[in-house]
Amino acid sequence: MIIDLEQFITEEKPHWQALEKVLDRLANDPQQILPVAEVRRLHYLYQRASADLARIRTFCAEENIRRYLESLVARGFAEIHETRAKPRRLRPLHWFFGSLPRAFRRHFKAFALACLLFGIGGVFGGAAIWLDPEAKPVLMPFAHLKGDPSERVAMEENAGKDRLEEQKSTFSSHLMTHNTKVSLFVMALGMTWGLGTALLLFTNGIMLGAVAMDYILAGETTFLLGWLMPHGVIEIPAILVAGQAGLMIGGALLGGRNAEPLRFRFRDIAADLITLIGAVAIMLVWAGIIEAFLSQYHAPVLPYSLKIGFGVVELTLLIVFLTYGGRGQTVATLTNWRLALWPKAGRPRKAG
Repeated sequence: MIIDLEQFITEEKPHWQALEKVLDRLANDPQQILPVAEVRRLHYLYQRASADLARIRTFCAEENIRRYLESLVARGFAEIHETRAKPRRLRPLHWFFGSLPRAFRRHFKAFALACLLFGIGGVFGGAAIWLDPEAKPVLMPFAHLKGDPSERVAMEENAGKDRLEEQKSTFSSHLMTHNTKVSLFVMALGMTWGLGTALLLFTNGIMLGAVAMDYILAGETTFLLGWLMPHGVIEIPAILVAGQAGLMIGGALLGGRNAEPLRFRFRDIAADLITLIGAVAIMLVWAGIIEAFLSQYHAPVLPYSLKIGFGVVELTLLIVFLTYGGRGQTVATLTNWRLALWPKAGRPRKAG
């Protein structure tokens, strides 16, 4: 191979220096996360340096250049093909604002199916109460809901300013514990190929639909919204996210069009399952606090318009967070380079 060595070095040296600069940066900060564009640029520079090394080896006189390129290519190869696990740092804010909403969006179809099952149950429960009010004792989940809604509203509104005096923390922790158990059960029933999860979503929808219709028929819609919305706009989505996780487990068990072995299917969703159930726990803690300290206080202590407005703000923020959260953050990491560079060779995860 005949080349103009001086011109070759002059043209290629900027690319070698660019590669060396990136490698130095990564060596100084192993936890650094590169955007996909920079990962591709690094791969290009590495391939170019490898090709240059093959060409320069024909010139025995250029020993220093050859050794420099060998070192550079070896460092690039080690960074790109490294399999050693990177040390992990606890980054709760990055997880909450980035990983969580992206994990939710990656499996939005499962969430939509959970909403559909819950909604069908709600329609069924509401229709049952509308057509047969005597079915209330069968459909209502708690004893205090089986009486006349107007009587309960009158009792609640006359309960005084501090009806949960010195009991708020106990009541709140009870709600958190109970709802978390229910959510974990909803997710765990995904091991029944999703059937148990689907059934629980449907039955919970029936109960909510029955309660809602009972209060609507009694003319207590305002009380219903003021009672349920402050905590319900977070609690109900939390149950649906748990159902989303359960349906993901069921989908992994069934496989569908995914011909991979079961262990690979579960490995693909394991991190997202942990993220989603962590999100459920956070949402239920918040819902428990709100239900104990706000939802249980009615007019004239707290105006219904204030409580309903608070619920609307919560729901809006939740939708915006899950829809747009994490979109500006990078999704490629040093340990996922091969997935970013050779998507056909690996099994890349979809970005949120």
